[in-house]
Amino acid sequence: MKKLALHWQIIIGMTAGVVFGLILSFSGNSTFSQDWIKPFGTIFINLLKMIAVPLVLVSLISGIASLKDVSKLSRIGSKTIGIYLGTTVLAVSLGLVVVNIIQPGKYFSTEQREKFKEQYANKATSAKEDAGKVKTQGPLQPIVDMFPSNVFQAATSNSDMLQVIIFAIMFGVALVLTKPESAEPVKLFFAGANDVMVGLVELIMNFAPLGVFALLSSLIVDFAGNDPAAALELFAALGLYSISVLIGLAMMVWVVYPLLLKTFANYSYKRFTKGMSPAQLLAFSTSSSAATLPVTMEQVEKELGVPHELCSFILPIGATVNMDGTSLYQAVATVFIAQAFGMDLGFQAQLGIVVTATLASIGSAAVPGAGMVMLVIVLEQAGIPLEGIALIFAVDRILDMCRTVVNVTGDACVAVIIAKTEGQLTE
Repeated sequence: MKKLALHWQIIIGMTAGVVFGLILSFSGNSTFSQDWIKPFGTIFINLLKMIAVPLVLVSLISGIASLKDVSKLSRIGSKTIGIYLGTTVLAVSLGLVVVNIIQPGKYFSTEQREKFKEQYANKATSAKEDAGKVKTQGPLQPIVDMFPSNVFQAATSNSDMLQVIIFAIMFGVALVLTKPESAEPVKLFFAGANDVMVGLVELIMNFAPLGVFALLSSLIVDFAGNDPAAALELFAALGLYSISVLIGLAMMVWVVYPLLLKTFANYSYKRFTKGMSPAQLLAFSTSSSAATLPVTMEQVEKELGVPHELCSFILPIGATVNMDGTSLYQAVATVFIAQAFGMDLGFQAQLGIVVTATLASIGSAAVPGAGMVMLVIVLEQAGIPLEGIALIFAVDRILDMCRTVVNVTGDACVAVIIAKTEGQLTE
């Protein structure tokens, strides 16, 4: 009997998780999910996080070492950063267009606003404090933070992935410049280690259906508790805001990326979607570009035809600096909160949102919830009351899942385009 494809297994796991979560909620057994279901989702997330740093380190060094030409590395790096910044600006602008047309914040009642402020006051304060630490830093501090003082310490946290990437790039370049007889054993080591890491990813992905089942069922229970009606009322109040974000994200996936692939790579979006579906579904389940990175790299290389040397360079950088979905969400959320407080943002203020959201997305940790902290910085730049983020905490987890799909899809799209322009794309 033919084995069911991975993406279908994941879809079944997701569907079963939602249904099971609703059953637990309606039957008043929310503690069962916390004790017996959620731990399996946590284990699956931990396995993916476990492999993220060593995979990025090994694959990036291996990929750069295989280029054999520093000038080629510089050319590919310039293309990668340039296209990533371009798609981010496009995403923020698209988000502003959508939210200004729909204007979801003007439908939010005063009573609901005060209720959410009170309910999520502690979370709002925590995000404000975290963002305050970032704001008090000097203008060049983000650049300083890119360079690790201790690479082993940086490798202990997925939130310091950019530091690991910087070290891997420098190590790879040094390996290219080293005389061949000395460099060859090191290259062989990293090439072999990369093959082992790929095998480990495939081993972990055998548990993906169970992992996403546990993640989604526990998520439903966390929202609803033993009162499903409370969750329904909550989603109804924030439905228009959520629809605005989802419309923007859908346009990125089904309009912007297909156009970019057709224009710059003449690439079939049907093939692209089929190849990326396992990574997209996993991104939706985990809400983490970093956790999804191993699967993204495997799918882009094996299914989309991008060679390993490009995948191992472009995708780890994209997981850190290319946050199209997160940037779009920040634009929509900022204007939504301003509308909820009765503020009208002019052209100059919204232009500031484009710049700030673009810069804030660079280096943002590729983990669930990181966009919320960066949102506080965008709100402060626009002069919008920070307490307003309490309005969107209730639905942020679901939207985080959706915008992570866009982040991962955007990374893969750029990888295909660069591989085409380099003449290395397998048709």
